[in-house]
Amino acid sequence: MEVLKVKPVHADMGPKEARKQLLERLQHLPDEHGVYIMRDREGIIIYIGKAKSLRNRANSYFRPRGYDGRPQFRALVRSVWTMDYIVTDTEVEALILEANLIKTHKPKYNINLKDDKKYPFVRITKEPFPRILLTRDVVRDGSRYLGPYSDVKSLRRTLKSLSKLFKVRSCDFDLPCKPAKLCLDYEINRCDGPCEGLISEADYGKIIDEAVLFLTGRHKDVVRTLKNQMKKASADLKFEDAAEFRDRLQALENVTRRQKVVTHDLSDWDTVALAKEDNEACAVIMEIRDGRLIGRQHYFLSGVLDKPMEEVSSNFLRLFYSTATFVPREINLRYDTEDRETILDWLRDQTDDIVEIRIPQRGEKERLLKMAENNASLLLMERRLKRENRKSQVSGAVAALQRDLKLKKPPKRIEAVDISNTQGSKPVASLVCFVNGKPLKKDYRHFQIHGIDGPNDYAMMEQVVTRRFKRLLEENGGFPDLLLIDGGKGQLSSALKALKSLGIQNQPVIGLAKRMEEVFLPCHSDPQNIPKDSSSIRLLREVRDESHRFAVTYHRKLRKIDTIKSDLDLIDGIGPNRRNLLLTHFGSKKKVLAASKDEIAALKGIGPILADTIYRSLHGTEQTSEVIQRAETL
Repeated sequence: MEVLKVKPVHADMGPKEARKQLLERLQHLPDEHGVYIMRDREGIIIYIGKAKSLRNRANSYFRPRGYDGRPQFRALVRSVWTMDYIVTDTEVEALILEANLIKTHKPKYNINLKDDKKYPFVRITKEPFPRILLTRDVVRDGSRYLGPYSDVKSLRRTLKSLSKLFKVRSCDFDLPCKPAKLCLDYEINRCDGPCEGLISEADYGKIIDEAVLFLTGRHKDVVRTLKNQMKKASADLKFEDAAEFRDRLQALENVTRRQKVVTHDLSDWDTVALAKEDNEACAVIMEIRDGRLIGRQHYFLSGVLDKPMEEVSSNFLRLFYSTATFVPREINLRYDTEDRETILDWLRDQTDDIVEIRIPQRGEKERLLKMAENNASLLLMERRLKRENRKSQVSGAVAALQRDLKLKKPPKRIEAVDISNTQGSKPVASLVCFVNGKPLKKDYRHFQIHGIDGPNDYAMMEQVVTRRFKRLLEENGGFPDLLLIDGGKGQLSSALKALKSLGIQNQPVIGLAKRMEEVFLPCHSDPQNIPKDSSSIRLLREVRDESHRFAVTYHRKLRKIDTIKSDLDLIDGIGPNRRNLLLTHFGSKKKVLAASKDEIAALKGIGPILADTIYRSLHGTEQTSEVIQRAETL
């Protein structure tokens, strides 16, 4: 396989120039099998596709009339800034590479399995006496994996049945191991005692092979194997062993009897059904083994907006069967795939057997396909309803706050204001926002307070609340469900005065005093009697502390800038321009102090003489210790 790459387009290039260079380079792509990788302006992969001819496929995206006029497709084409490609020897090789790259990079415009890494697998460990475990992490240590499975509860039930049918050890010893002794599993006939050498590796391996057949739904093969073993044990006059095989056969028949018989056709096949809505789809796989429905798996896919069902079907088959450990001889679909022959060649290579894709029109298989489609639609609807319910649900702390403050509606959006200053100098304010009890940092705001002399917290609070709600009125933005003022009755009165001056009524607002965690409401002179250990008080305290942290951090930042400015202003030959040059270049006071004479002299407009003056002024013994002390405190 040869890896080739188109020369990247620089991100600082204009859109027209970038598109022109990209189109010119696309004319030189090879007319060969391969995978193309589209990137946006930042170099992030946004789409991966395969092609029989890289040149024809890549150029088709940029035809004047577009490829097919779909909105999502047009958005993709507008976002492409550059394109890489990988040449492969065959189309099947390109298909496999495309599936692997999509799983690795999860591009924005590709169809992807949602939560792909969270699906559980069954792991058969690579040991002399293997264990069978449930895991969510695939480790490349030689272990064999079955799955992925979408229903972990059903998988646990299956493994529980397996432990009763097959004597697979449950201990975690690295056998053979001298300290290992027989355990309770041996006493209740759930293990043959490999820890003390009571069963050979070869015989234990046969048990593992039978368990794997059971897990993959090949119950008929397991029954055949057990019957042969029972007959052989009986012929060898090993009647106890024969009785044990007989009991396992009966237990297996009890398990399979509970499974639904869907057809008299005793072959193996998968029925794959799809349901799609907006940008999300659900795929349901009904697994039929020996004519019995042994399981139903479902997966959710993203990135399907505007994609035809044939393309969704093709992409899902590649994503699912690239990790599946068993591929049946027949796969039934409602929608044919875009590249049926390529997918079939790939599946046949995986199984070394004949695999067919069919679209049933009538009979038992068509009825099963309808049942799978109904399941897919219901699962997709259920997922959407759950998501909508989660959005509309109110956290317990928010509900408690509504109850304790007697609010008309739950305070889902809480905004809190806090003032920070040092004896009236550099006064600032913070506004933090919590939605459903969680911080929404993109809506945090800082305010620099102007026109107020001295430490007048009341006037500062009034100014900040006025500015905030005036902006909301101008932008027609929604008001918060609750405004939290950091302070007691004085700060609360100032906030109410600001709201009244703007003509705002019925805005829920409270004050939270620091010292006693007292909650003050408008028109109530005494604090509210809310238990200090209630979830509502804990939420208010969390919001108040966050607003205080945000305000203090900003105040210290401004003081820090002023301190370094004042230190530099005292040096002869340093005016505002040179002071700003030093701060911009080095970034902070600490870095200016840490700079050498040569580094300072290298700046344009400074020179070696002034650099020496700056260095000596900042590094004089008394002054330096004072400056460093101020830097550390800030």
